[in-house]
Amino acid sequence: MLRKSLILTAILTLAACSDGADTETVEEPVANKAAPTKPAEAAPTPAVASNAASTEKDADVNAIPAPADVAAAPADATTTSSGLAYKVLQAGTGEAHPAAADKVEVHYTGWTIDGKMFDSSVVREETITFGLNQVIKGWTEGVQLMVVGEKTRFWIPAGLAYGETPRRPGAPSGMLVFDIELFNIVEAPKPPAVPEDVDKPPTDSKTTTSGLSYKVLKAGTGDAHPSATSRVEVHYSGWTRDGKMFDSSVMRGQTITFGLNQVIPGWTEGVQLMTVGEKTRFWIPAGLAYGDTPRRPGAPAGMLVFDIELFNIE
Repeated sequence: MLRKSLILTAILTLAACSDGADTETVEEPVANKAAPTKPAEAAPTPAVASNAASTEKDADVNAIPAPADVAAAPADATTTSSGLAYKVLQAGTGEAHPAAADKVEVHYTGWTIDGKMFDSSVVREETITFGLNQVIKGWTEGVQLMVVGEKTRFWIPAGLAYGETPRRPGAPSGMLVFDIELFNIVEAPKPPAVPEDVDKPPTDSKTTTSGLSYKVLKAGTGDAHPSATSRVEVHYSGWTRDGKMFDSSVMRGQTITFGLNQVIPGWTEGVQLMTVGEKTRFWIPAGLAYGDTPRRPGAPAGMLVFDIELFNIE
């Protein structure tokens, strides 16, 4: 049986590989100085993982036979303007379609056009759930066309998958073919409202000697403050000063835990000012974030605004 999960550590990271951003999926905030992430582009993932080679033997033994039309989309397939081709194999029983920010539960099997199966949740006998904006473009677009109960075959061109020459070890190249069955849709939370003062700190905010500005939105219930080496559990949302949200654990519906010495200086300094139960807005100057010209692809530039709520200190 395939290890958990080829596609789980590959399709969700597919989004990063396919658009040129060298990012990993989220277990840490965008503020992580080593691995910034985009909003919901990231969490466990469907797609070929870095351990693909170690599971190749099992994949061959348990392989699901490739479809007869694996090499090319048939004449009765529908092709979208992006080049994604699809054909419904089993009609659905629902009416609602998932949105890009929603989570979906699916079964899937993937093949290269030479008929080689590279991953399958069906073989593992376990469905997977993931955010549609955390996967390769072909999945994000294609699964939004589906309804619950539907099973569809997709022919995903290289440009909507890993590319012709994948940068991620073990990722399949070229056009990929997936059979996907949709079992459930979990609607994403509504995005947090953009702060009215996102462009600059208001007059009632406080500013530290480093240039970090902050304003307490909700008082905490505790007395203890984390140290620079503490691990903390938080919810957060982040915006650039033009009001564009670039990441949010709130949208993913899951708090995150990380070490305060593992993040950008603005987070390390700012979260130490908080107590458990507190929610604070921070205006973090570029020098305490990623800079005005970030070196890491995908990292937001300039001053950043974060709403952070502190749940626990370890």
